[in-house]
Amino acid sequence: MNIEDFRNHCLSLKEVSEEMPFEKSKSDYDHNILVFSIGNKWFCLVNIEVFCCCILNSSPDILANLQAEYDAVHPAYHINHRHWISVFFNQDMPDNHIIELVDETYHHVLSSLPKYEYNKLA
Repeated sequence: MNIEDFRNHCLSLKEVSEEMPFEKSKSDYDHNILVFSIGNKWFCLVNIEVFCCCILNSSPDILANLQAEYDAVHPAYHINHRHWISVFFNQDMPDNHIIELVDETYHHVLSSLPKYEYNKLA
């Protein structure tokens, strides 16, 4: 998988926007983080220069299940470990499963939006 294919998939989801909110960060790594969101809620983060993993919004039970099955899944670094996971590319999780997780995360966050916002976007 490469950054352009990954980015294009995320942007193909309905009403997804992207931003780089950490451009003023002094850390080169943070400076290059691209965030995908639905409404005003983030669902996926990825570093466009390093592109070693994606960070996905998740529920605690999903993290435990995925960690038991894949070495590529870890609690997210520098973000709430209960609700975010890191999924590393080019390890034991196939690319198509990573894309499925992105889609599941998108739908999870979409359904968590306030009703007025969800109705406007869905």
